[in-house]
Amino acid sequence: MSLKTQVMRGGIYLVLRQGLGVFISLAGVMLVTKVIGPENYGLYAAAVSIFLYLQMLSQLGIEVYLVRREGEEELGVYHQAFTLLLLQALAGMLLAFLALPLIESWVNIKGFRPVAQVLFLGLPVVLLNQVPMARLERNLDYKRVALIELLGQLFYYVIAFPLAFRGAGVWALVAGWWLQQAQTLALLYWSAGYRPRFAWNWDLVKQMWGYGMSFSASIWVWQLRTLINPLLVGRFAGAEAVGYVALAIRIIEILGFVKAATWRISIATLSRLQGDKERLVRAVTEGMGLQILAVGPLLVGVSWVSPWLIPLVFGDRWLPVVQVYPFIALGYLTNSLFNMHSSALYVLRRNWEVTAFHIVHMALFAGAAFLLLPRLGLIGYGWAEIVALTSYVVIHFYLVRDIGNPDYRLTGLWWGAFAAALFAYQLGWWAALGLVVVALLPSTHQKLRDYIKSIRGAKSEGAS
Repeated sequence: MSLKTQVMRGGIYLVLRQGLGVFISLAGVMLVTKVIGPENYGLYAAAVSIFLYLQMLSQLGIEVYLVRREGEEELGVYHQAFTLLLLQALAGMLLAFLALPLIESWVNIKGFRPVAQVLFLGLPVVLLNQVPMARLERNLDYKRVALIELLGQLFYYVIAFPLAFRGAGVWALVAGWWLQQAQTLALLYWSAGYRPRFAWNWDLVKQMWGYGMSFSASIWVWQLRTLINPLLVGRFAGAEAVGYVALAIRIIEILGFVKAATWRISIATLSRLQGDKERLVRAVTEGMGLQILAVGPLLVGVSWVSPWLIPLVFGDRWLPVVQVYPFIALGYLTNSLFNMHSSALYVLRRNWEVTAFHIVHMALFAGAAFLLLPRLGLIGYGWAEIVALTSYVVIHFYLVRDIGNPDYRLTGLWWGAFAAALFAYQLGWWAALGLVVVALLPSTHQKLRDYIKSIRGAKSEGAS
């Protein structure tokens, strides 16, 4: 089976998983948030955001090391990774509990500490998922990965629904999250056929930490984005505003399931092209177009219907989400355009260059949010997203210097049309005319036919 077919098959499985997950997540978010309200959801979102950053700090890029490691698969490498992740999880959990009083005083949201404490206890469970997950992804076995993640997502809402309706509030979401992680842990180890053992090999440890530190530094900086909402929105605008931003982000992430699927397979697949820069550039160009076409229509569609859809589905209390949604969606759309840039640089071990881009991005985003939130309130978060878009010049510069210049002409037109259409209510409906223009372009039709042909080819080879 060709690499392209493997990539398309893996992408199909993940997109199907994400597509089914869209329906589960939309139903789940709709029902749970409507019951528990913005304040409880904001409390949960603040605690989860802190936990996710703690997770990034603790895993040190070991899963990515396992996925992109060259050579044959060796159980000893997995055993060493298991041992390291367990030790890092325990250390991370201890540091989190020590720092919790300081975090709580800054966030200044009532009820934050007990929720955060329960989530922090789950760090070893989440990190130890990484080893069997890496084994499955290294083998491009995304069919099993997709099924396990879908079952975990379903299990989360099966637990959270009844508890929310019984008045458990934020604890309904916490219980659903915990049981989801435990179920996923069991299924991953069973499906990957991996039986963990303790091991210690200094040479392997140095390799893992050597790669992991440079890779993780980049991720640590980027994941600071997840802290802007709890630390700055929470402090300057309160728990309800955290809930509004978190719900907008959640809706956008659900709609952007293709972007998530592409990122999942990009490291494993682009690593096989790292010796051919010309093919890497073509892969980046193809990936940009695929993500924009897949993400753009969904983001724009929800933007157009959100003024009546949000109150209808979530309740009138959630109407402020409509104000901030287009800004966050534009940030997500733009990241889709440049998502493959960082993937390509990662596989060439240009980790510090990606880190430099992330530092510039976060400095612009956090600085703008810090200045604008106290003055503009919730919408200040949206304008901070716009300010941060200028940072993508940096990642473009590094890609051109190290690999080559991808073709932005057609994809850039698609991005511009979707970006303007997101703000149809603010700018007027003339902003949607760009979509009509790009839809009529012969090059757009040809590119769509190419994508469909590739997907059909992957399906037919998979069936044979």
